[in-house]
This record gives sequence, structure tokens and C-alpha cells, in this order.
Amino acid sequence: MNYFSYHDGILSAEGVSLAALAREVGTPFYCYSSATLARHYKVFAEALPPDSLVAFSVKANGNLGVLKTLAKLGAGADVVSGGELKKARAAGIAADRIVFSGVGKTKAEMRLALSEGIYQFNVESEPELEALNQVALEMGKRAPVTLRINPDVDARTHAKITTGTAETKFGIPFDHAREIYKKAAMLKGIEIVGVDVHIGSQITDLEPFADAFAVVAALVKELRADGHSISRLDLGGGLGVPYEQNNVPPPDPAAYGQVVARATQGLGCRLIFEPGRLIAANAGVLVSEVIYVKQGDAKTFAIIDAGMNDLIRPALYDSHHEIVPVREPKVGAARIQYDVVGPVCETSDLFAANRALPELKAGDLVAILSAGAYGAVMASAYNARPPAPEVLVAGDDWGIVRARQTHDDLIAQDSIPGWLRDGS
Repeated sequence: MNYFSYHDGILSAEGVSLAALAREVGTPFYCYSSATLARHYKVFAEALPPDSLVAFSVKANGNLGVLKTLAKLGAGADVVSGGELKKARAAGIAADRIVFSGVGKTKAEMRLALSEGIYQFNVESEPELEALNQVALEMGKRAPVTLRINPDVDARTHAKITTGTAETKFGIPFDHAREIYKKAAMLKGIEIVGVDVHIGSQITDLEPFADAFAVVAALVKELRADGHSISRLDLGGGLGVPYEQNNVPPPDPAAYGQVVARATQGLGCRLIFEPGRLIAANAGVLVSEVIYVKQGDAKTFAIIDAGMNDLIRPALYDSHHEIVPVREPKVGAARIQYDVVGPVCETSDLFAANRALPELKAGDLVAILSAGAYGAVMASAYNARPPAPEVLVAGDDWGIVRARQTHDDLIAQDSIPGWLRDGS
């Protein structure tokens, strides 16, 4: 469920008209619903065993307004860079509720995380383990560590967001796990606290989760038999969301929670989860204005002012996003097949192909749905286009939580070397 619906014929975010926001903010812009973020967080958290840590995946949406909203609900943070760590802390998330994932942590990032006192590092390789040990010893600290185990389980999702098979860069191969744990136990700067697994994103079938969780649950028992103290089990994230209205919906969090409970029964581990898309995706929309409707020989194009620089998911993943008019269409209104495209000078700047939509004309507003995760956070200024600003709504209130850059702002980021300046 989300809190975007038509009121008096206009699509609204909670109590705020998206058409009114477009007049105030300009298009394109992202809009997030606080009520939707809260509902999705609570539904997920309540489906899990007691005392679980829900560490929101900052890479899904790193806006401080979104992070602060979730922090007030009790969320922790899963970060994959020093910048994300600083954002989580700036949003008020306690360091002891932050886990640091990712395959390429630098020593500078390790020092930052150790100085902050984060909950744990999810270590992904033997070289990373050795580097973290060195940094911790230099700082006179011990780093709390889980090792991310690659169970070689196919998540049955898009190839570019699969992370748990042997062919991906993520994690330590399962067959080497006990060997690496033995080595970790000998490192004076490392404190082994648990096991981590994460098999991918937008997973719509519970079976891969069950398979992966069974593998790591068995590993916990083996590691304890080897003499390791395993008190935490990080089960990652990845539960999918409904991007297409007519598709079979993904499993709900309650069913996922039952899979978790069965797999971890009797282990006595504190459980950690890293949801991102599940909480944020359907809490956000991208609002755009139709610039032109172009009739080609083979296609009718609706050219909108949002581009792939604002929302790259369709170009990068061939992903589907529902697109709806901001003004509610009349019941039974005729539909026309459009390719909905942006102004970026790339053929891949395509939001939807052969999509049946109510008739569109220049000046109409459309909303691209399910854009709250991996949307604004992946935006760029390609084609010297300032990325879309972000707005957060709470009931009848709203605020700009990231302002639109100007062209002058973009230009000011560059500098001209002395030998190219006028008069030199």
C-alpha cells in the first residue's frame, strides 16, 4: 500500500497535490511520502523475530529527509561507503545501528567507521580482512566483523542485481568460509561476531532466501563447533516490490518472516536485515511534464522533461515503471500506444515502450511510479542537465529536501587551468 491517490481529480501524495507541487517546484521532481515510508518500515519490522536490527540500505535512497524519517522509527543503516556512513550519522542514526557492507572499503573508510564505533563490518574478502586488522591495530581497536558468505544460490532476479552466485564479485566462497574464519580468529585487531549473507535484489520468490538461509544457518553451527563465538546473523535484504500493477505481487513481509523464523530457529543469534527497495521504492514518484507529442512513422512518442539522467533504471536494467497522468483520466477514456522518452541524447533514454496511456498533450503532467529507490540516488548531470530535486511530504505539509541545481551551479563545479584562461 502507498499513499499516492487521486483527490478531486488530481494525483496527490498524502494530502498534497502533485500538480500544486509542480507549480511550486517545477518539473521534473521526485516526491516521497512519509506515511508510505513509515508503513513499509513497520510492516517489515513487525514481521521479523524480536530484537532484529532493520538497517535501511542507504544506497537505495540516501536523502537525509528520508533517512531521518526512518531513523525516528528506529531504523539503523546499511552503508557501502564513507559518504553513506556520514549521511546516516547526519540523519541521526546511531553508530551502533550501522553496518558497513561493500567489496571495496578503503583504509580511510575503515578508520572513519572505527572512529565512529559502528555495529559491524561485513567483510567480503581475505585482503579486506587483513587491511581492516591493520587499521584496527594502528588505532588500538578491535573491529567487529561478520564475514559475508557467498552461498552460490541463484536469486532468480535480474543478472545485474544478483549477488549470491559464484560468478559475482561479492562475498567469500562458502567452501572457504571455515578456513577464513580460522584466520580471522588469529588476527588481534578483529573480533568475530557473526555471519553475513546477501543474495541479491528485487527477489520475488521465497525459495532462494530459504536456500541461502539454510546454508548459513548450518555454517553457524559448524563455526561454533570450531570454537568461534557467533552471536549475529546478517541475512541481507532483497525482498522485491510490485513494479507492475497486473503482475503477481511478490511475497509479503509476513511470509518472508516465516521463512526467517524457520531457518534461524534455535540459533540464538541477533538477526540483522538490510532492506532498501522494499521500504522506499513505492514511497516515491518522479513527476514530469510532457514537452512534445511526436508522431513518427512507426511510433508515437511522448517526450517528457525527465531524462535517464534523473531515473536510469529503465535504461540500465530494462526495468518497468508504471506511468500515470497526474490529472485523473475519465472512466473509459481511450488509450494510445506511446513510447515515453526523455530529452537526453541517447536512444536508451526510454521510460516505456508501446505503453497504453490516456491521450497526452504538451503541458500534461505524468507521474513515474515506484521511483523512491535507486532513482534520485543514481541521478547524474549528463547532458549538463541538473538532476531533479526531491520533495518530502508528511500529511498536508511538504518540504524541498534537495534543491534543484542551476546551470551556474554545474558550471561552478568545473575549473579552467591557468594556461587556458583569457589573457594567458
